[in-house]
Order: sequence, then C-alpha cells, then structure tokens
Amino acid sequence: MSYQYVDDQKLYELTVEVFRRYGYSEEDCGAIADVLLASDRMGIESHGVQRLIMYVTGIKIGRINKDAVPEIVKETPVSAVIDAHDAFGQPVSVKAMQLAIDKAKKAGMGMVLVRNSNHYGIAGYYSKMAADQGLLGMSMTNTEALVVPTFGRQPMLGTNPIAVSMPAKPHNFHLDMATSVVPAGKMEVYAKAGKTLPSGWLIDANGVESHDPNEFLRIRAAKSYGGIFPVGGKGELNGGHKGYGLSLLVEIMCGILSGGITSNYVRLKPEVDKVCHCFLAIDYGMFGDRQEIEDHLTSYLNELRNAALADGETRIYTHGDKAYAHMEHVKENGVKMNDKTYNEIVNICRELDIDPSLYLIGK
Repeated sequence: MSYQYVDDQKLYELTVEVFRRYGYSEEDCGAIADVLLASDRMGIESHGVQRLIMYVTGIKIGRINKDAVPEIVKETPVSAVIDAHDAFGQPVSVKAMQLAIDKAKKAGMGMVLVRNSNHYGIAGYYSKMAADQGLLGMSMTNTEALVVPTFGRQPMLGTNPIAVSMPAKPHNFHLDMATSVVPAGKMEVYAKAGKTLPSGWLIDANGVESHDPNEFLRIRAAKSYGGIFPVGGKGELNGGHKGYGLSLLVEIMCGILSGGITSNYVRLKPEVDKVCHCFLAIDYGMFGDRQEIEDHLTSYLNELRNAALADGETRIYTHGDKAYAHMEHVKENGVKMNDKTYNEIVNICRELDIDPSLYLIGK
C-alpha cells in the first residue's frame, strides 16, 4: 500500500464542504471537521479522515439523523443529561463538553452525559477542550460491542476509550486510550494496508486466535462471536481482566448513568447506533493553588521522562509527547494518507459534485 501527504488545512476545508453538502450548519461542519483533523494531526489515523466513509454512510442509511435536535432532559448546577436523538456525535459532544466546562468554572466541577448519540471521534479531543481552558478534563464513550470479556468469546463490550487531559508544560498531559488492546479503527487500517495482526489482538468465532484483520471485519458485519481482547490480552496472566474492568467502568459512566444503553445493544442494526458519552471537567483550583498544582505535574512528568532507561531504549515518553510532536510534524508535512482512504474520499467528492483536486493537495 502506498501513502501520500495531504495538506491538513485543505482536508479540514474539504470535510467542512462534505457535510455542508449534506445540509449541516457551519458550526456543526466545523465541529465535525475539527475533531476528525485533530485525530490525523495527533497521528491517530484510525479516527481521522479515514472515517469519512463511515459518517457519510451513516447519514445515507439514517443512522445519523440530520434533523435531530439534542435535548437536555435533566440538569443540576454540576451535571446534565442530554438526549442526542440520534444526532451526529461530534457537534453534540462539543456542546456537552463545553457545558461541563462552564459548570466547572462556576461550581468547581461539571459532568455531562449524552445518550442516543453516534460515534464521536477521538475521546481525547474533548478532554483536551477542558485542558485548553485550564481544567482537568475527562471523556469516555461506549461503542458497538466488539470486545470479548475475559474468558469469553461473545463480544459484549465496546473498545470504550478513556481520555484524560490536564495543563502542564511544555504541553498538556494527554492520555487517550481504548480499553481494548487496539481500537476498531486500527483493525480497519490494518485491513486496508493488507497487514497481518500481531498476536494477542483478536479471536475468531470459535475462540481461536486470528491474525487476519479481515476476520475482524467479518465478525463486525455478521454480529458473530469473536472479537478484540481487552487491554492485557487473553485471560488473566497479563492483566486482561483489568482491561475488562476498565471497559465495564466506561459502560457504567456512559450507558448506565445516562439511562442509555450498554455496548451489547449498540448498532444491533446498521441504521441504529445510540452510543452514550461521558464528559467531566474539574477545576483543580478547589484543592490548592492552581499554578502550584500545574507546576507539580510538570515536574513529575519531567522526572518520568528523565528516569533510568531500560537496556536498548533511547527515551521515556509521557502521555501526550508523541501526539504533540506529531502535530508539529503535520504542520510541516501534512497528513499521511493511504491510497485506499484517498480513493474513498475521491469517490465521496464525486458523489457530492466536489472537485477533489482543489483539496487533496500537498503542503
């Protein structure tokens, strides 16, 4: 598979134009494009513009309700529950996180839950929103059941990411992780690239380990047994039960508390998603001097980076180091795009009478 570099700002403009053609407002188009390009800029190919085909398909089959008006159904000074009514995931999530941030600035913390939504992109986009406004931010979402519980072969949990961001120097602490060994989007990337899966990622319907990413695509399409392992892998020896527990935690925070649904009921039909999200913002100034707390975190992160190295290693990273470095790389070079994603985007442009040559250009 070949790759090419594409100007990230032009990709942003193209994404805006695609969803403008589907009738979305400038604000909503901007939110969708910003989340998708944030993923590519941070080096998370699985959740960037390679997802355009998924969202366009979602609109076409009615999974994403173009006319939905999200509604606050319960609210307190520190919390809210929003029913998205099957709206596009990114715009409702941006508004939900901002509501949590606004509540935190007034009351010290804010927690907003969303139910009956759609895929919202990278969890870290929303936690970073809070950190960029001087708060500790957390974001979680449940997803379509693609992960098997420890000792099981029936997918019952989503890849269920957890993201946490907090201000520090030279950049925010930024953790964004699936609670499965890998996210589903990475399986898609491997399938597009024709690559073999490493050991410990996937089991087939019979409970036998598979190294074929297309087997994952078949499991997802057929809603069959088989799926991705939780973080830690198969069984308990390497802590797979801990990843299972983290994934279940996300189900509690998202599907259970919101009054929505758990992952094993998400997207049982292709045209119905109904995922749930959780957004949390905390003003850590409640606990002491804000600057001292930030400086303490910065100091500890630097101590981690400068800790003794294992044999053969060259450096220690803290969470966010690679993402922020990749953002600088994209500024210089653009977004690295594989040819299959490129062709998918060209076909979307043709369907919508958009000239792809105006956008799919290098830096």
